[in-house]
Amino acid sequence: MTVEGVRLRFAAAHMATLGDELEPLHGHNYIVRCHVEGALTADHWVIDFSVLKRLVREACERLDHRFLLQRDSQLLGIEEQPDAWVVRFGDHEYRFPASDVAALPIENSTAELLAQWLCETVVAALAAEGADNLTRIAVEVEEMPGQSGSYERALAAG
Repeated sequence: MTVEGVRLRFAAAHMATLGDELEPLHGHNYIVRCHVEGALTADHWVIDFSVLKRLVREACERLDHRFLLQRDSQLLGIEEQPDAWVVRFGDHEYRFPASDVAALPIENSTAELLAQWLCETVVAALAAEGADNLTRIAVEVEEMPGQSGSYERALAAG
């Protein structure tokens, strides 16, 4: 089963690294799709659509209207201060208010790694909900029409 739609999206700024270059600071209106597979429950569904939509929406809300900071970047100089994040690259220095930053444990803010982060966030939420019949999950993050990255993995049903 797949969920997507109006509320499974987020608007965010980022600047990915490409080789030894840093993209200019820019933003996207991202769209998220989530697909899960598994055995039918006693209610004859894989999972309640509303539950999966809520979990994906909550993950998206953590990123919405934020700067997506690739906290584990090997190319950026990143310093967390009490009220801000300072990001350095070459002779550029950026200072972002802490409240405007989603500091993610990823090396780059690509659609592929955002999809992986979202996927793992949803997997943890599904486990907390007791969704133990699922066998596979896939998340796709679209930056703009015709341009997306995805991540999928097996789940241990049971």
